Amino acid sequence: MKILVINCGSSSLKYQLINMKNEEVMAKGLVERIGIEGSVLTQKINDSKYEIKQYMKDHKEAIKLVVEALTHEEYGVIKNMNEISAVGHRVVHAGEKYSSSVLINEDVIKVLEQCVKLAPLHNPANIVGINVCRELIPNIPMVAVFDTAFHQTLPDYAYIYPLPYELYTKYAIRKYGFHGTSHKYVSDVAAQMLGKNKKDLKIITCHLGNGASLCAIDKGKSVDTSMGFTPLEGLAMGTRCGDIDSAIIPFLMKTGELTIDNVDNLLNKESGVLGISGVSSDFRDIEEAASRGNKRAELALEVFCYRVKKFIGAYIAAMGGVDCIVFTAGLGENSPETREKVCENLEFMGINVDKEKNKIRGKAMDISSKESRVKVFVIPTNEELMIAKETKTIVEIK
Repeated sequence: MKILVINCGSSSLKYQLINMKNEEVMAKGLVERIGIEGSVLTQKINDSKYEIKQYMKDHKEAIKLVVEALTHEEYGVIKNMNEISAVGHRVVHAGEKYSSSVLINEDVIKVLEQCVKLAPLHNPANIVGINVCRELIPNIPMVAVFDTAFHQTLPDYAYIYPLPYELYTKYAIRKYGFHGTSHKYVSDVAAQMLGKNKKDLKIITCHLGNGASLCAIDKGKSVDTSMGFTPLEGLAMGTRCGDIDSAIIPFLMKTGELTIDNVDNLLNKESGVLGISGVSSDFRDIEEAASRGNKRAELALEVFCYRVKKFIGAYIAAMGGVDCIVFTAGLGENSPETREKVCENLEFMGINVDKEKNKIRGKAMDISSKESRVKVFVIPTNEELMIAKETKTIVEIK
């Protein structure tokens, strides 16, 4: 079975074609600058890379080019699209409607449209990608795999905000959580590395990158997560502020004479480690600046790691213990300094990192010391493979 995974952004599109017999990535690609001058498709097959520079006015033209690239005589990997068994679409938000992946039909599309108000930056692009694929390759089953679905197991006391309850019933204001596909994937791999059933484990997964979130996973189910109604809640991130005193918002609007759009832009795009450091939203740039003695860069990293540490402590308390902590995503996989700083002074909880083992980047490894009662893993995330697995399961059930 060959499954095409599609992840549509507002002006970009990522894809992978995966052979599920051996979970081999046959081809993967990125389409950038859709609707903008300088559009380009880059496709990789093993160590070979192919670029197609061609203006694409919309996602329909982009997906047409993806189909052409996959079936191209020279750099394609299949003869025609009939070789593909299904298409798995990453979709950010399904509200409370879906707690697992689902075969796409007209009713599903309607739900995704209803959830646009909850994810105005992501769901519209996801819907466009689905509709274009249904038009161009209409006879292939399509599956929606949701970022929010894994967190639908949160208990009500974890997802309800202390606001008038009517705001939940009327506007569906509650914690939803994101990065669910990543949290699920790495927790499954962690259980395999431990040689145990995930239903017997308490795991904290740390998806750390420009966007970052933690998840408490008890018996294989998400029981709490740091992102909330939107991806703004939780940790300090690349440009997002994370948790702050909500009274700051009306204060800024009154004292700083900012509009709600100004404040929204400030909290989402001008804050986080970018706002503190004044250097960049890229942690590599901030780490470099900090190594040169930039005090604000040092502070930004301290704030980030401190907040990760606080969530780890909170989730250990919430679950009544922890068996394993997992670091994943761009920063989690590639920054030994961040991992060491986060785990520093957690020895009293049985969390010890081996400094030598921790020097690795980008590969799965147990980095805990011999003395550590809690296992600490680095596990590269693979959301595309998780989407393909979910798609395979749904199609086989069908």
